[in-house]
Amino acid sequence: MTGLYIGSTSGYSGKNLLALALCLRFREDGLRVGYMKPVGAMPRLVDGELGDDDALFINGVLGLGASPADMTPVPVTKDFLMKAFAGECGVLMPSITAAYHKLAADKDVMVVGGSGSYLYSGTYCGVDGVSVARSLGAKTIIVDRFRSELNYDYLAAAKHAAGDDLAGVIFNDVPEHFRSELDELIKPFLARRGIDVLGVIPHDPVMSGMRAGDLAERLGGQLVTMSAGVHNLVVNFLIGAMNVENFLAFFRKRKDVAVICGGDRSDLQLVALEGGAAALVLTGNLYPNDIILTKAEAVGVPVILARDDTFSVAKKMETLLFSEKLRDPTRVAHGARLISQGLDYAALKAKLGLA
Repeated sequence: MTGLYIGSTSGYSGKNLLALALCLRFREDGLRVGYMKPVGAMPRLVDGELGDDDALFINGVLGLGASPADMTPVPVTKDFLMKAFAGECGVLMPSITAAYHKLAADKDVMVVGGSGSYLYSGTYCGVDGVSVARSLGAKTIIVDRFRSELNYDYLAAAKHAAGDDLAGVIFNDVPEHFRSELDELIKPFLARRGIDVLGVIPHDPVMSGMRAGDLAERLGGQLVTMSAGVHNLVVNFLIGAMNVENFLAFFRKRKDVAVICGGDRSDLQLVALEGGAAALVLTGNLYPNDIILTKAEAVGVPVILARDDTFSVAKKMETLLFSEKLRDPTRVAHGARLISQGLDYAALKAKLGLA
């Protein structure tokens, strides 16, 4: 049986999508696949058992039927943190290894999802990614998501920590303009340090955005229009807290934008609607006037009424767009295709001894 631990350089890098995509791909090759996420930062109670929300989702998609407690032996609840900080959480690795071997009993491949960053998350209680992967005897893939640059220092440190157990790195969300630098400079740099690049997943707006209707729900807002615009993709947002001229200068440079502004700023609202905003988010629980509503219905831009102030809504939206979880089957399928196209699957299988 082969074990593969999926770590990352930071949270929200794409570990869950990669884990699910690999499980599906291994299955296509006729392999019996198991999955677990030993440390879960998104605890959820199911039939009296604590598990991790992401792990439960992947378990459901794969139809594995594993119990929440086996999939995630260490759910990080508030109570757990209090015990850990007081030095009362005990030694956790035996429960992880026991659950792993139980789930792996009849499997050819076990995919293990990491939590947070590979090197550091969980160090406070002895369940960092390096320690977990080593205890399970699993090879490791590191996912590095592009955020203005790549984390080459971190990858070099990961290689030092994992040694030959580091199968390689996958770069995620890479914009087209950075691709030449990645190919010509960073890949050779990593190769000289024994780090193989197993895949490059390009930036894709479908994977980095949210549908306007989902955004309204996650913001706790109210949709006050009923147009088909609820399916508009929101990739970015712009705060309308300036005069119209300055707002226009910023707005014209953006695509797939939700405009956040006070419910009393009908001047900016009208500009946003005429300029083709993906959505209009009105703050302060102030209902728009009839002119705005009529215009929004006519151009197919959804209007979301939010109770919070503009700053609070913007902070929430930043978190949502950055860390939105995969739950939409369409996005799961789309993301799996992107990974399949960008991953050197043959090289990965060779690294795992599955070729």
